[in-house]
Amino acid sequence: MQNECELTILMPCLNEAETLAGCIEKARTGLERVGLRGEVLVADNGSSDGSMAIAEKAGARVVTVKEKGYGSALRAGIEAARGKWVIMGDADGSYDFSRIEEFVERLREGFDLVMGCRLPGGGGVIAPGAMPWKNRWIGNPSLSFIGRLLFKCPARDFHCGLRGFAKEPCRELQLKTTGMEFASEMVIKATLKSLRITEVPIILHPDGRSRPPHLKPWRDGWRHLRFMLIYSPRWLFLMPGLVLVVLGASASAALALAPFHIGNVEFSTGTLAVACMSVIIGTQLVAFACFTKVFAIGEGLLPQDARFSRVFKTFSLEKGICFGLAFLILGLGLLLHGAWIWKRAGYGPLSYGDNMRRLLPAVTLIVVSIQTVFSSFFMSVLGLKTDSRHPPNT
Repeated sequence: MQNECELTILMPCLNEAETLAGCIEKARTGLERVGLRGEVLVADNGSSDGSMAIAEKAGARVVTVKEKGYGSALRAGIEAARGKWVIMGDADGSYDFSRIEEFVERLREGFDLVMGCRLPGGGGVIAPGAMPWKNRWIGNPSLSFIGRLLFKCPARDFHCGLRGFAKEPCRELQLKTTGMEFASEMVIKATLKSLRITEVPIILHPDGRSRPPHLKPWRDGWRHLRFMLIYSPRWLFLMPGLVLVVLGASASAALALAPFHIGNVEFSTGTLAVACMSVIIGTQLVAFACFTKVFAIGEGLLPQDARFSRVFKTFSLEKGICFGLAFLILGLGLLLHGAWIWKRAGYGPLSYGDNMRRLLPAVTLIVVSIQTVFSSFFMSVLGLKTDSRHPPNT
């Protein structure tokens, strides 16, 4: 029987007694309409309202998931699914499982992940009362825009819960999250692994529950955003770091020579201190970007990146030490030049502005040199682990 099953309709469930039977009935209707041998699978996450008995009575297969969380329920459900394709969706009545024809058509065409789109921009419809205003106008558009920007994902509705996918490619993604951010993880990893992704418009209906939803918009929205940023070290660390380094270094170079004015505003040693701080922080953020990238690739969280691998091989430990020593020599040279000027003044008082314009760049270069040298060592340590997991020819 297991080999004959083509499609599993999977529903995570936590106390959905009010709507579960109707969802299962629609799912069975959907299977009949598409003409596939299939099953309705309910991944129960600890319901105490009789949902399991309702599911079994309605003809669904039930798996019990002890580990709490939306992601936990879905991961266990995907593992237990017998179909080569899976269509997942919430069991609260907001999705119409009887209308799955377009999902099945796209799966038959060879797409690995078929996302539903609730947003009007993608042809979807949000029925009145189906989505709170903050989710509709702030949360979903913002998070979807960020997801598309960071990962070049083709999906307009990044967090739609109704989606279909081929089981084996999904299992190869090695999804790990246990909470609501599971929805982001699936799309992000599918995009990074270059799976074939498409989107079909759907209608989002008001859910049929009398209790509040499990989703907490602000908390879960932050969890989605946090997860996306963690999976994009380029935008979390690298780009802000490079901007700070370039702006800070440019301003420092100009202000180290003399103050300058824009209208009645003078930029002097105070601005120079801020610029030097920007260089130091920016350098550390760039280092964090490299650390995160190497670690994530080594742990299999991110795929191999040919461009990054070339940079990583080019910027060796020895070259990092050389760069660091060059910054150190330059910084010490400026520091000694300042000491020589102080000596000429008989070690007495110096002009505060002129003295700070010498000392701040010198100290900044020394700090950056130390950051560069030890960051290079740490990168090499991380690289040892990465190389052991991924041979050079991969």
